[in-house]
Amino acid sequence: MSSRSRTTRRCSTRCAASGPYPVNDEATRNAVLRYISALNGHSADAIAACVSEDFVNEHTSALGRSLAGRAAYRAALTGFLSDFAGLRYEVEDLVAEAGRAMLAYRMSFTLLSAGGRAVSIRGVFRFRVGADGLITHRTDYWDSGEVERQVGAR
Repeated sequence: MSSRSRTTRRCSTRCAASGPYPVNDEATRNAVLRYISALNGHSADAIAACVSEDFVNEHTSALGRSLAGRAAYRAALTGFLSDFAGLRYEVEDLVAEAGRAMLAYRMSFTLLSAGGRAVSIRGVFRFRVGADGLITHRTDYWDSGEVERQVGAR
């Protein structure tokens, strides 16, 4: 085993035991996959049940809308799920460690507010997962210009 591997393992173990994300790798991975499954199931209640009361939904895209709090997120989900018909997230890659995860995805949907145009984009989520297995923070990175191109807004 390389010294880098030993250092990484010690840091991961120490951070998992005493850091701000006291969740092991498997629990982190399961929380994220449960959330993606809920998104793919199109149930606003099931999606909201995967996040903490103080959940932060951060968007980096110009078209995205950041929100704070489970209640505000749940309220926004109804419109989102209605407008993004047939929403589907395909997991391309998932790295999870000690309460943090990064997930590369391909998202496809029919955007009803754009005349029913089909959209398929790639993006990345960053997650933080709390000790209770709920997602506390999600940052979403995707190219809003690509969405505009696909729906003919550009």
